Amino acid sequence: MFARRLDECSAIEVKEAQSGDLLLAGRALICPGNRHMKVRRMEHGNIAILVDQPRVNGHRPSADVLFQSVAQEFGNRSIGVLMTGMGDDGAVGLGTLRDAGAMTIAQTPDTCVVDSMPRAAISRGFATRVVSLSNLASVLQSKCAPERSAADPDLAAASPADAVAGEGSARRR
Repeated sequence: MFARRLDECSAIEVKEAQSGDLLLAGRALICPGNRHMKVRRMEHGNIAILVDQPRVNGHRPSADVLFQSVAQEFGNRSIGVLMTGMGDDGAVGLGTLRDAGAMTIAQTPDTCVVDSMPRAAISRGFATRVVSLSNLASVLQSKCAPERSAADPDLAAASPADAVAGEGSARRR
């Protein structure tokens, strides 16, 4: 239900993950409740894997499990983003990503509904960038589509500390 609602209002495809789903540009996978999601590099396409391992930090799904999997499989070719949420789940995983050479981003606490997850990562020094919610899409677009950022004067002029606000992508619906 949640994934379907997000899909209806998003510029990208959003779906509830199933084991074996391909990791594709323009698709967001939402982990179903009471499972963990990991990723695996495969010769014919990278996939999501759902696992029934014990809770981590009292959570299943846990952002730490996903982030640690991404760090192991993709290392410095990945970007971790930790947004609004309660508790400190995701902070350690974001640190694992940072240690693997990934870019790590935490949402600015003042733009969060609940700020303890990103605040935990920031206070531990695990976020290499701290970005407001309104600028997050632009930052990710500039990092994931370098040819676009070079061609777009607004993104090319963005400071390294933060990117220019704006939607930046057409809606697919």
